[in-house]
Formats: sequence, structure tokens, C-alpha cells
Amino acid sequence: MLCPEEFMRRALELAERGAGWTSPNPMVGAVIVKRNIILSEGWHEKFGSPHAEFVALQRAEALARGADLYLNLEPCVAAPGKRNPPCADEIIRAGIRRVFVALRDPDPRINGKGIEALRRAGIEVIEGLLEREARKLNEIYLKFKTTGKPFVTLKMAMTADGKIATHTRDSQWISSQRSLEFAHELRHRHRAILVGIETVLADNPQLTARLAKKTRNPIRIVLDSHGRIPLDAEVVRSAHQVRTILATTDAIPAEKEHALQQAHVEIWKLPARDGRVDPCAVIEKLAQEQLDSMLIEGGSEIAWSFLSQRLIDKILFVIAPKIVGGRTAPSPVGGIGVERVRDAIHLKEITISRLDGDILYEAYVNKESTFSS
Repeated sequence: MLCPEEFMRRALELAERGAGWTSPNPMVGAVIVKRNIILSEGWHEKFGSPHAEFVALQRAEALARGADLYLNLEPCVAAPGKRNPPCADEIIRAGIRRVFVALRDPDPRINGKGIEALRRAGIEVIEGLLEREARKLNEIYLKFKTTGKPFVTLKMAMTADGKIATHTRDSQWISSQRSLEFAHELRHRHRAILVGIETVLADNPQLTARLAKKTRNPIRIVLDSHGRIPLDAEVVRSAHQVRTILATTDAIPAEKEHALQQAHVEIWKLPARDGRVDPCAVIEKLAQEQLDSMLIEGGSEIAWSFLSQRLIDKILFVIAPKIVGGRTAPSPVGGIGVERVRDAIHLKEITISRLDGDILYEAYVNKESTFSS
């Protein structure tokens, strides 16, 4: 006999199918169960499509009466701007007996109101089942809804001796094919991807999600304070196909700005900090654009500029079983660094997994730790 945790885990698995497609809405899965048998399932497939609860209830039809419903996120209620019918009303109308909810929706239009509506209708609601897993699944949505700021992930590939390139700046490819595919899956899941001009000059990347199974390319952002990006760079040549942004300052030459705009590159002129684009200004601009997430892929100076301002939420280090050596070979995080070990940036909630022969080190930045920039 299956237990409630297993049904909720199935709801989480279904919700995961919407990864990268539902933004800026959450990923939601729904499972309808009666007498320990799954009657129907549903998930939110993409932004604007029917909600998970609605899909599952339609599939169950009259059999839903008296059944249990498992949701990884609180059902919505009627609210201004909502495209879909309120799910709480649909649940009540279907005659669901009991609802298991992993997590309340922090959207102020919903927060607690969906659960309250169900309870007023006499439906038993059990909260908190697999809440930690539900929070991790929708970590991007939760941060954006509670702070208005994007969730920022720093992903870097390095050798076992902590190098992201050789002393000649050769870096292709440090990690395995599976790790490259994983990187493209991450690009698909984030609304934007950011690199510095040095990465563009060294690697000439495409910054697309072409290796992901299902692709939604992220918006490409290049930090280039002085407009050094070549007009024949891959990201410039394909800017008519994928939204591409150059985050720069007033130092960009007017003729270069015009040429880039002619090539369909969008220009963000942002405030400078120490002669470079202020990373805080990038985050503010992303928030204004309603972009809920950003993946940073390099380079080391960019990594430090965002870390030192406490702008990184999550770190993903892919460690390849290789050693390249070299005292001048770059490491994942550059910049000036901290002066004392006690000022180090602390990480928490660390997990280790494998990507074929590579090791994936996943952690979150402890923003309560103090350090000097």
C-alpha cells in the first residue's frame, strides 16, 4: 500500500515536467487518489496553459468526488490578472474530500487564501507534506515572489586542481559530455544567462540550450563595460534569433553601440562600480524586466563581482577528474578575494552527486555570513 509521501513525491515529479516552461509561474503537479489508487494526474505544462489541478480534475471527471488530491503548491483563488479559472473553486465543485498541500503559495494574491477557501467548504487540508522538497523544486519562483529579485545561480566547470582553463586560457572542454548537457538543461531552466566579455573573447560561446531535450533558450546577457565585443561574435551574429543584451556603461563608443543595435543587440546602459558595470544594477534591471532567474557561467572576475555583493543564491561546481596545473591558470572565482579566512563566503545545504565521471558540487550561499569585498 502506498503512503501519502509517495503520492506527494509523484506530484513533485509531475511538476518537474514544467521546468523552464512555466516561468514566471511555479511548477505544479496534481495527483488524485481514491482507495490508494491513482485516478488521474496533471501538471502545469507551460505559462498560460491550464493549471495542474484543473487538468487532473478533468481527467478524473465524476470519479474525483470523495477522492484525495495531492498538490506540491497551494491552489489558486480568483485574483486580478489570472488567466486560468481559480483552482480552489474547481476542487470544491468536483467534491474532493481531502487535499494534501506541500507548500503555501507566497503570491500575496493567494497566500493562504486557497487553503482557507477549501476549509470553508468543509474540505480537510493537510499542509507541509514534503515541504522541503517542494521548496527546492520552486526555489526560483519562491525567491522572486517574496523579494521581487531574480534567483541567481553560479555554475562553473573546473579541474580537480581548481582550474577553469590552462595558463594559455584554453578551456574546451574541461567537463564531460553529460556535464555539458547538464549545463544546457540549466540554461533552459533559467530566464537569462550571463557571461563577461572575457569569456566571449576567449570562447566565443553560443549561450543557447541546444543540447537540452526540450529547449527554451535563455536571454543572453554579456557584461561589457567598454563595448569590446566583436561584431562577428556568435552571440551578436545570432541576436536576431535569440534575445541578446549587452550590459554596458556610458563608456561604450557611440558608433559601437549603433552597430550592435543594428545587429539586433539590446543595449542596457547601467551605472558603473569601480569602472565596471555594477552587478547590483544588473539585478535591479532584471527585476524591472520581470526576469525571475539568471545563470552565471563566467568568468572568474564576474563570479567574484556577484559573490562579493551577496547576489548569488546557488553555486554549482562541476569538477572534472583532470589536473592542468599552472600558477597563472585561472580559478573559478577571481577578484581581490577576502583578506582573512574568517571573512570567507560560507556555503550551506551542500550536496554531492555524479555526472558520469565528473562530480557535481551543489551548495547555497549563506548570506548571513560576513565578509569584506
